[in-house]
Amino acid sequence: MGRTSGRRARGEVDGGAARASLYDEVTARVIAELEAGRFPWVQPWDSAAAAPGLPRNAASNRAYSGINVLILWGEAIARDYASQGWLTFKQALDAGGCVRKGEHGVGVVYADRFTPEAEKERAAAEGDAARAVPFLKRFIVFNVAQCDGLPEGMLSRAAPLPPREIVPVAEALIAACRADFRIGGAEAYYAPGEDYVRVPPQPAFRHQIDYYRTALHELGHWTGHASRLARDLSNPFGSAGYAREELVAELASAFLCAALGIVPSVRHADYLGAWLAVLRADNRAIFRAASLATKAADYLLAFQAEAPAMEAAA
Repeated sequence: MGRTSGRRARGEVDGGAARASLYDEVTARVIAELEAGRFPWVQPWDSAAAAPGLPRNAASNRAYSGINVLILWGEAIARDYASQGWLTFKQALDAGGCVRKGEHGVGVVYADRFTPEAEKERAAAEGDAARAVPFLKRFIVFNVAQCDGLPEGMLSRAAPLPPREIVPVAEALIAACRADFRIGGAEAYYAPGEDYVRVPPQPAFRHQIDYYRTALHELGHWTGHASRLARDLSNPFGSAGYAREELVAELASAFLCAALGIVPSVRHADYLGAWLAVLRADNRAIFRAASLATKAADYLLAFQAEAPAMEAAA
C-alpha cells in the first residue's frame, strides 16, 4: 500500500451493509483457517521471529484485543515479522517515519457507539433516553518492520525470556540418544537427508512443556532414518505416506511422554483430516502406526540406561 493515503488508510465509519461485509470478511478468514486444519488461536510456540506477547500499537503502546489479536498474530506468523508493533499509515508519518513503498497493510476493526445530535434533541424534547447508534471502523495497519525512519523506541524489542522449565529425565534422554539436536529458528522438524532435529528454543514456547513434546515428536522421526529403524521418510508433504509417518511420530511422542511422566498432547492437530483419510482408507493403518511408534519409543528408551548419570551431573 506504500504511501497511499485516503479514508481507508486512516480508518472510516462504515454503514450497515459495509459493517456486515466486514464481519463476513473477518469471519470467513477464521473459517478458512479452521477448514484448512489450522487453529488460529492455538500454536505450541509463538513465531520464533517475533517477540512473545500481544500485538500492540507502536504509537500508543496499547495492546490490541479480540478478533484483532488473531488477525495480527496470523499476519505476523504468515509474514515472519520480528515485531508485535503495528501502526496506521498516519501514525508512521506523525512519528517521523513512513511506510515503505509497495508494502501492504492488514485490516483491523474497532467497534463503538455514538449518539447523533438529532437523536439527543429528539430525546430531550420527548423525555426519552437517547438511543446510541453502533458503528464500526476499519483501520489498515502496518507492522513496524514495514516502515523506515521510526524512532528507536517504536521498534519492538523481544521481552526477556522466562527461566527454562527443565524436565531432567527428558533432557537426559535427548542427550543420551546422541542425535544431532539443534536448537533455534522458528520451526520444529527432522531433516532426514542431513539427519538432524531442529526445535525452537524452549522459552519461545508459550507452554514450555511443549518443548519436550515437540522434541520427542521430532526424535520419533529421527528413529526412522535408514541407519536406525529404516522407515520410509521420502514421502512428499501432503501425501498419505507423509501423513502415516506423522501419525507414527505423534504416537511415539505420546508413548515417550507417558514413559517419562510428561502429559502428552496432540501437537499436529492440523494433520487430523489427513489422518482420518488414511484410517478410513485402511482399517489396519492405525495398528501399523501404533506398532511402528512402539518400536520408535522403545528404540529411544533403550538409551535411558545412559540417562541417569547425565541427569545426576545436570
